[in-house]
Amino acid sequence: MATDETMTASVAGRYASALFDLAKEQNAVPAVEADLVTFDGLLHESEDLRNMVRSPIISADEQGKAIAALASKAKISALSASFLGLVAKNRRLFVLAEIIKDFRTLAARARGEVPAEITSAIALSDAQIATLKETLKASAGKDVVLTTKVDPSLLGGLIVKIGSRMVDSSLKTKLANLSFALKAGA
Repeated sequence: MATDETMTASVAGRYASALFDLAKEQNAVPAVEADLVTFDGLLHESEDLRNMVRSPIISADEQGKAIAALASKAKISALSASFLGLVAKNRRLFVLAEIIKDFRTLAARARGEVPAEITSAIALSDAQIATLKETLKASAGKDVVLTTKVDPSLLGGLIVKIGSRMVDSSLKTKLANLSFALKAGA
């Protein structure tokens, strides 16, 4: 798990920490987190939005107007919308995904939870997710909040990231290691 010093050393970490502190003052951490999850979903769904937030060509004013329109349409709270506007104004939208991730990490810590990311070759069933959650909870000693992703290129197996630890038991990695071992032995 990233330490507070490591997190605040990055641009995204500083923005996430500032937003977290402000949301905490206003007793709005759950609402802001929900808003950021909603916006993160929009980022993942729309290639055009991802291109807009990464574009150095689009002016900060145009980006701010686009973000404000999206925030309004997605019914994002005033605090979160204002924050997104500030990020756009300061030309930091390119780190928005990292800001969201860091904010969620801070919120999870405040609840006594540990975030974990599971990447699998196929979508996992609810039963598999529940089993993974219990196993990771036993290992971490805290409640675990899972984020799942599907990456068909893994072929099989899982990649589990919890805090700063990663366990890669994917078939893709095992085959790559076997190929490397065979080449080294030849």
